[in-house]
Amino acid sequence: MSVVTVQLGQCGNQVGQQLCDVMWSDAQHAEGKTYSSVSCERFFRRTSQGDFEARAVLIDMEHKVIKHSMNKAEKCGRWRYGETSHFSQKQGSGNNWANGYCVHGPRHRDALEELVRREVEHCDMLAGFLPVMSVAGGTGSGVGTFVTQCLRDAYPSSFVLNHLTWPYGTGEVIVQNYNSVLTLAHLYQLSDAILVHENDTVHRICSQLLKIKQISFNDINRVIAHQLGGVLQPTLTPDSCGTYSRHPVGDLVSALACHPEYKLLSVCTIPQMSSSSMAFSTFSWPALLKHLRQMLISNTKMEEGIDWQVRPPPASAGRTGSLATGSFNTSLANLLILRGKDVYSAETGAFEDSAIYTSWLPPEEAFSLWKSPVPFNKYEKSATLVSNSQALLRPLDDMVRKAWNMFASRAYIHQYDKFGISEEDFLDSFTSLEQVIASYSQL
Repeated sequence: MSVVTVQLGQCGNQVGQQLCDVMWSDAQHAEGKTYSSVSCERFFRRTSQGDFEARAVLIDMEHKVIKHSMNKAEKCGRWRYGETSHFSQKQGSGNNWANGYCVHGPRHRDALEELVRREVEHCDMLAGFLPVMSVAGGTGSGVGTFVTQCLRDAYPSSFVLNHLTWPYGTGEVIVQNYNSVLTLAHLYQLSDAILVHENDTVHRICSQLLKIKQISFNDINRVIAHQLGGVLQPTLTPDSCGTYSRHPVGDLVSALACHPEYKLLSVCTIPQMSSSSMAFSTFSWPALLKHLRQMLISNTKMEEGIDWQVRPPPASAGRTGSLATGSFNTSLANLLILRGKDVYSAETGAFEDSAIYTSWLPPEEAFSLWKSPVPFNKYEKSATLVSNSQALLRPLDDMVRKAWNMFASRAYIHQYDKFGISEEDFLDSFTSLEQVIASYSQL
């Protein structure tokens, strides 16, 4: 079954291009022909000339980034985008969510829906949609939210997994917190699950693990694509009967987003290192999984700097929420994906510990395990953990607090009002996210 990627705005198109490249490279270097075939079918389609085109549509209100992504794919000589699989205009959304959602989206709705419809018709069976976008700017967040709404309306039975890139906490755009609040509040009603990468975290991975001196957005996007690939490439699941699962989006949503109040997913992958270091490194499953479990419970997104003092609370202690304690990260559900050599010998019982999870969901329902004996992206062994937990609680609370402080002083409200977003719309979004924060705090 096929996944249609919807690349939205500058960030979405750059991350999407890197993701397609990672998928293609991994599939072509894979040891198993079945793995390679399933991966290619999932994310690419073969043309009548025998070329491979990404199952993707590219949307931006400015053409420059789309042109760059298409040229970059063409020059690699391995795969490309469809010649008519993109939509752009001459004027962007001015970093204003309201301009993207209320103006550009509705104005071009027919063209955008037709673009997606043509790509869907190329799929023998549709597994779902992967809209890729940022929450900081105007097109990715505003038009991205509008397009997600169109997907939900036109394909109500298909799964929609939104991938969001959260901006640097120090600020990329002065109104980024407004845009983020409006995006998240609306997507929470539309999406089946929301997978988040934080720029601050990925930047630290580039600096401390990959040893990159001058970090570019291309470096950051490559890390995001690597982690996404670790989630989306073919795996064997308990229900796939020894064959690679054909429902990647639906299986992920079913494993992790079991309650409509809890849709925020974080991801971490180990090991991650520079290619020069990889040649001199060896890994064992016990060591990798020990580190990954501690990363989970201490809410550490990379191997360096793990707090080994954090322990699950005793059963009698109750839960107070990581926002209050600042330490233990309680999970609703976790999906562990293991890839590579000796994968069937890996012992994962530590992730089934009931102390990791909220008290109202049994561990056997909260924990899922997927495996593939095929190494991923040149790593002999690798583990990816997708978690529905309190990991994003603090950054979400910080973002809502900053946006509320601006709103209370009425800063820039007129810039949104002129495009159709009223103070009442803001208040509804704040209320929605305060409920999300309260729900995760009570895990």
